[in-house]
Amino acid sequence: MKKAMTILYKVHDNLYVNLTNKCPCACTFCLRQTRDHMEASDPLWLEHEPTLDEVIAAFQKLDMSQYRELVFCGFGEPTERLDLLLETAAFAKKEYQIPTRINTNGLGDLIQREKLQTSTANPAASGIAASMKGLIDTVSISLNTPNEEKYNALVRSKFGDSSFQAMLDFAADARNYIPNVVMTTVATTLTPEEEQKCQHICDTLGVTYRIRAWEA
Repeated sequence: MKKAMTILYKVHDNLYVNLTNKCPCACTFCLRQTRDHMEASDPLWLEHEPTLDEVIAAFQKLDMSQYRELVFCGFGEPTERLDLLLETAAFAKKEYQIPTRINTNGLGDLIQREKLQTSTANPAASGIAASMKGLIDTVSISLNTPNEEKYNALVRSKFGDSSFQAMLDFAADARNYIPNVVMTTVATTLTPEEEQKCQHICDTLGVTYRIRAWEA
């Protein structure tokens, strides 16, 4: 496994932000199992988790005018480092006025509650979506399948059976604070009937359903 400090990397016309390699899931389809990079990026396995100063220094090396959107997505779940994610989004909004997106498994509430339960603070009752208001323009959540049992088998979350509902709850909450909430599945992985059920879930939650292209 090659390691580097690839904090920012380009995919198409967007700039992706790689803040962590931590993730509560071990998805059967995760690209990390078969590669150490994306597109033409350097390795995305981090030598260490970056500080805000390191993230800002990485931005300052780039011509930001060439990017259409800033996407928090790398070789880890971005909400594992929620504080740094929000600080980075605030910096980018102020300095570059660039649209921002988070690609997430939707388990950020469970992640942050677990962190609080192991600290001296009292666990927060509310979800994390409220903290994203004004900083994040789009959140894209991996729905994967309309079936909870199949979801658990695919995602293999350390949070177990609570994960599927927590993901749906996050989507519903995010709609109150984030302008564009999208839930996604991957083309060719579901039957038309399953895709219809996913559409129904998204319609019920009041969010957008998108079938994204398969990436090998």
